[in-house]
Amino acid sequence: MKHEGNLLPLEPPRHAGFSSPPQKGPSSLAEKNSPLLMEPSNIKADPAGDMPANTEGQPVKRKKGPAPKMLGNEVCSVCGDKASGFHYNVLSCEGCKGFFRRSVIKSAQYSCKNNGRCEMDMYMRRKCQQCRLRKCREAGMLEQCVLSEEQIRVKKMKKNEEETARTSTVVTPTPVPEVVPLAPEQLEMIEKLVAMQKQCNKRSFIDRPKVTVIPWPQSQDPQNREVRQQRFAHFTELAIMSVQEIVDFAKQLPGFLELTREDQIALLKTSTIEIMLLETSRRYNPAIESITFLKDFSYNKEDFAKAGLQLEFINPIFEFSKGMNDLHLDEAEYALLIAINIFSAGQRSSDRPNVQDHELVERLQQPYVDALRSYIMIKRPNDHLMFPRMLMKLVSLRTLSSVHSEQVFALRLQDKKLPPLLSEIWDVHE
Repeated sequence: MKHEGNLLPLEPPRHAGFSSPPQKGPSSLAEKNSPLLMEPSNIKADPAGDMPANTEGQPVKRKKGPAPKMLGNEVCSVCGDKASGFHYNVLSCEGCKGFFRRSVIKSAQYSCKNNGRCEMDMYMRRKCQQCRLRKCREAGMLEQCVLSEEQIRVKKMKKNEEETARTSTVVTPTPVPEVVPLAPEQLEMIEKLVAMQKQCNKRSFIDRPKVTVIPWPQSQDPQNREVRQQRFAHFTELAIMSVQEIVDFAKQLPGFLELTREDQIALLKTSTIEIMLLETSRRYNPAIESITFLKDFSYNKEDFAKAGLQLEFINPIFEFSKGMNDLHLDEAEYALLIAINIFSAGQRSSDRPNVQDHELVERLQQPYVDALRSYIMIKRPNDHLMFPRMLMKLVSLRTLSSVHSEQVFALRLQDKKLPPLLSEIWDVHE
């Protein structure tokens, strides 16, 4: 299947409203000289990021206590990319953190074509896993700091139990807030959001034949490379339809086209995967533990794995979908959550990188937040925790977005090439 021409046809900023249809006309996702499309190899690594060693050549262990405050210009001690914090005892980026964790959990054994003499940087980290793992250890990463999958689950369960116990004791004496009816403009906004989403979903269903062009193969041979590639291509077609649906929905949101073109692009690039996961959770069927697309395409965990996705990404998707399903949200609540997510500038620059006008984005987001709060208070007057619980789901999506970035990197290591639209929206540079 070919996807030619515009990948993300975004209109220039203008005053937006529901009655104003998006303008037609060709446009590319970003200018050629846009800093959003810079290759990682153009970023220089700072050798000062390596951890000092003692006289015996062993890395000096960082003293216990709170991690030093980040200044924002720190680099990864392994590859020289931008560091996100101290992970496993070393200042490192999210990529090297995830690579070290996967290597330790799987007891991975790698080989080097250069007899273990590769100089590690942002380019070589993709080429030589053995030298990357060696550099992780030389920098001071400690295997004992990596929790097993079971330890992580136990830790999460314990944290959830403590949070439940804390909130139950705190919330009990809270006075019942007065239920205020929805303002006419809020009711109109919610009705139009739901109608917009149904319209976008309907267009995706019309495009359903495009997915059947690459049908799901019935062969059960796990060693058949052609079958594996066909399953991966089938999944990418579903992803492309989902991305196009999200872009279409975003362009119709009141306020979105008031943003500069650069901020429109920045918000879409960072929110698309999170909205895809929200939409996926809507389609979760707990009876068969599967996710259904386009009414009759159902996939379980095993199907996701057969398409080339890793369990480290599959399991969180299904856990999140099950948690969202337990909330029993309706169409209005999902539509408002998606709008809130699109206009989420974040409290830190790392949450939504490249967004310039944070103040405007937050101002555009506020009506949707207020409408969701009012709607929940009317629909669920006895559940005073539902509103913060739903907003916390958006925080969980940020974590899943990081896991997705690791999954995209892993797919590239498997030589699985993403279609142009997905490469562009997820900033994958070949």
